[in-house]
Amino acid sequence: MRIAIAAIGRMKQGPERDLVTRYLERARAAGRPLALTGFDVLELPESRAASAEARKAEEARGLAAQLPEGVRVVLDEHGKSLSSHGLTEQIARWRDAGRPALSLVIGGADGHGHEMLSGADLMLSFSPLTWPHQLVRIMLAEQLYRATTILSGHPYHRE
Repeated sequence: MRIAIAAIGRMKQGPERDLVTRYLERARAAGRPLALTGFDVLELPESRAASAEARKAEEARGLAAQLPEGVRVVLDEHGKSLSSHGLTEQIARWRDAGRPALSLVIGGADGHGHEMLSGADLMLSFSPLTWPHQLVRIMLAEQLYRATTILSGHPYHRE
């Protein structure tokens, strides 16, 4: 199963981008024997529409056009909270069911449009708090790496 993070907005060079890259490189290496591949980042530009609703709708259309066929997990503060094991088990179920791709989607500053939310296989929340998008990418990349270590029995994850 090919895994990708799709996000509105571009992440600038710097320590945050370096952390995302480091975790995704680790996930690529650990995921290969687990039939988990890719671990790419797809960045789309922020909408310049006048209203928040128009921006969300435009960004949702742009994301939907770029996402591969497969599972869509939308990060949203109103989504379901999962433990690291819970997320890992869900990824493994999708993989074992033969789903070809998993896209984890981070919306723009205004959140996600209705089209993106209604088409989600899972709405996932890291917290009811609002997080900067750069930190969300880091946390998501780390959780993907953590999932590969849990599936492989590596001692990185401790409970």
